[in-house]
Amino acid sequence: MSLEDKAKAAAKNIEGKAQEALGNVTGDPQHQAEGQAKQGEATVRNAGEDIKDNIKKALD
Repeated sequence: MSLEDKAKAAAKNIEGKAQEALGNVTGDPQHQAEGQAKQGEATVRNAGEDIKDNIKKALD
């Protein structure tokens, strides 16, 4: 996993947590859901990059 991809996934996760927290504070379920979706996207990105890393290691 490249450093750039890790940073993008971490940023997306932080963005999602902040948006979800905003939704919790304001009571806005749409912000909560969008924040959770962004966190899920970050998890999927990390998983995809981990698979790529494992395949690359197996081929080396």
